[in-house]
Amino acid sequence: MEFKFGGSATNQKTVLGHPSGLFVLFFTEMWERFSYYGMRALLVLFLTASILDEGGWGWERSDATLLYGWYIGLVYLTPIVGGWIADKFLGYRRSVVLGAFIMTLGHASMALEIVTDLFFYLGLVLLILGNGLFKPNISSIVGKLYKSNGKEKDAGYTIFYMGINAGAFLGILLCGYIGEKVGWHYGFGLAGIFMFFGMLQFYFGQKIFGKIGLSPQQLVDFDDALEDSVEDTWEQVEEVVEGVQKSKVDRDRITVIAVFALFTTFFWWAFEQAGSSMTIFAADYTDRALEGSAATTFTVINSIITLVPLLVITWVLLMLFKQTFGKYALSNIWLGSSFVIIWGIVIWMLMREFNAENTEVPASWFSVLNSLFIILFAPVFSKIWESKLNPAGPIKFGIGLILLGLGFAILSFGSATIPDGAKTASVSMIFLILAYLFHTLGELCISPVGLSYVSKLAPLKLVGMMFGIWFISNFLAGVIGGWTASYIDPISEKYGLDVFFLIFTVIPMSAGLIMFVFNKKLIKMMHGIR
Repeated sequence: MEFKFGGSATNQKTVLGHPSGLFVLFFTEMWERFSYYGMRALLVLFLTASILDEGGWGWERSDATLLYGWYIGLVYLTPIVGGWIADKFLGYRRSVVLGAFIMTLGHASMALEIVTDLFFYLGLVLLILGNGLFKPNISSIVGKLYKSNGKEKDAGYTIFYMGINAGAFLGILLCGYIGEKVGWHYGFGLAGIFMFFGMLQFYFGQKIFGKIGLSPQQLVDFDDALEDSVEDTWEQVEEVVEGVQKSKVDRDRITVIAVFALFTTFFWWAFEQAGSSMTIFAADYTDRALEGSAATTFTVINSIITLVPLLVITWVLLMLFKQTFGKYALSNIWLGSSFVIIWGIVIWMLMREFNAENTEVPASWFSVLNSLFIILFAPVFSKIWESKLNPAGPIKFGIGLILLGLGFAILSFGSATIPDGAKTASVSMIFLILAYLFHTLGELCISPVGLSYVSKLAPLKLVGMMFGIWFISNFLAGVIGGWTASYIDPISEKYGLDVFFLIFTVIPMSAGLIMFVFNKKLIKMMHGIR
């Protein structure tokens, strides 16, 4: 009997029309993103918080944002190596488990009550290395669940992408709240707990994937493929290079990928200010204190946007249980336990806020808006891309960059009343909310679209290399973005905070206009790829 999906017989049982294994990956990725974004939301806040009053390290803003930039950058660089290790040695599944375990150790190192420099930096290094093994390989397993490259696979990746955003949403919300309201180390530790649960859920449920993701040594029929792997390496490289040289079509398409990667660097350079300069703006320059009806309104809205997504995800969890509990009970028990804990934390948090006399919105809460807006607007953008209104790739990039610039224009306008060099202020939170809205709309024009174009435009034998180049652009964006954010104080002292954010307005919008100008040229160089 021929299976419709890749993997085991159990994987043929569907949840929402997709193989059950997709949702094993969905929840594993969700908890990994919970841990990553939860820690990301706390990093700069912890480093810049005062030592005596707030239990932080009291770093200068410039030092904190530089470290943040290097961390974000390296997170995008190590997957290149992690993907190669999985392909050649460990396989996707072992790499995912090992990566998750290393990240768990990283969170544990940062969660120690007395965090020394050694344990703190060791934790960051472990998170970077673990992410390199985890991130590229779990996505590879998703693709192999489907036997065709049609709309069904696209829909599968869309569901997987929702898992990413669900984890980011919950991680920022809960780790941020506990880190700021209870203690930094509890926030770091909570991120690690759910990374550990995600690892166990995947480890005990991985047989649902059959042979998908096994290492070369584990695959019985892999021997023939290994025979020529070493001696033919240089010959294959030479063949690929000569092939590119002979093909104008390939050269043009690779050039388009390089152009997209360059402009993506401009996008993420500005977008990643979310964890650095925008977090500083939220903590020190935004009026987050609410009283009376305003506090009640926020508490109610925050409860709704927390409970509704969690209820939906729990419903999906129960459907997965129905299909897989008999075969993979231990995996389901670990997953179910994680949801019992998450529900307990959510109910405790919401009750604590309802009983509070006054409400202070956590500075990390604003980062939640990105995931929330993605969940709200991703279906809208998906419909637009499927309609006659679907613009060409370069136009999408241009629109995304301009929307990003508009978000920073709003922040610049909101900062106009802040005196030059001021360390604190009380600007309305509406400016941050609108900025995150426009940034998210810009992300939806660029992030999913960019990866799609790399897979379509890259010559078959150069797909891995092209994705490597794409990740390098993200690495550069993270490092340069952190370096730029480190100048927030010198620029605001000399010119004003509004000028600082104006930098992130002018450069992305200018880049967007350049994409419009070269639209027809780039379309021609794609040679029919749309």
